Amino acid sequence: MSIGARIKELRKQKGLTQTQLGELINVTKVSISCYEHGTRTPNLETFIDLVNVLETTPDYLLGRDINVVAENDEKYSLVLPKIDIEIIKEIQKDKQLHKLLSENPKRGVEYISKRSI
Repeated sequence: MSIGARIKELRKQKGLTQTQLGELINVTKVSISCYEHGTRTPNLETFIDLVNVLETTPDYLLGRDINVVAENDEKYSLVLPKIDIEIIKEIQKDKQLHKLLSENPKRGVEYISKRSI
């Protein structure tokens, strides 16, 4: 997902129009539209304002983190670094290891540690 798509997603989650978001960070509606469509990139000061107003992290806006929402669609989320998601995907490929880690995470990590030595 691009920075523009993430800005748009977060703006909508907050129930803000492009005009309202622009007013909060001192840019025009046109600028917000351009950020969301990827035709313009916010400068550093505006980027920081976006992070603060949208209550997110720079890593999430830059696409370095992935926002994970609970399966039952509750009103909370967790942001994970991309590398953690890649690790989880690799673990899921090994069914036995995935089962071990799911049932007993501590034992699974001990098992991995012993095999690494």
